Amino acid sequence: MAIISVVHVAFGVLAIVLGWVILCSQKGTARHRRLGYLYIAAMLGLNATALMIYRVFQSFGPFHALALMSLASLVAGWVPAYTRRPRHDWLRRHYEGMCWSYVGLMAATAAEIVVRLPFVRGFGWGFGVATGASSFVVVFVGAYLLYRYRDASLEAFRPPAGSSQPASTE
Repeated sequence: MAIISVVHVAFGVLAIVLGWVILCSQKGTARHRRLGYLYIAAMLGLNATALMIYRVFQSFGPFHALALMSLASLVAGWVPAYTRRPRHDWLRRHYEGMCWSYVGLMAATAAEIVVRLPFVRGFGWGFGVATGASSFVVVFVGAYLLYRYRDASLEAFRPPAGSSQPASTE
């Protein structure tokens, strides 16, 4: 395995672990922010190395486009939290952008695992169906969970009556 692939996998494992810890821990704390910045760094490294790997299509391909989409969701989640803009909607945008970032990471991981299975060989139809189906299932489940628990997750941060600031941002 080439060194770039090893680094790519290391960033991926780190991002999966950090993302899971963030999802399972209290939001809005200094620890949440520190872990969030580490997650962003891991995802930047993961996507940068993804854009350097050309073994599947020998040129820019669908996985490179998905890496760019991953970067877009990461930015879409980070910018609202960093700028606290738009003023009344930044928290929801942060939640959705970061959750979609993690869902995309899990979908890519599922696709990578599926194509390593013995009955999925080569880069033909089996490869395409396996990556597409596994990714679709993960994205479908992720979207359900993201929107099912969004309001409950954000409820603790609703501003008190008469205030324009979230209840807890520290």
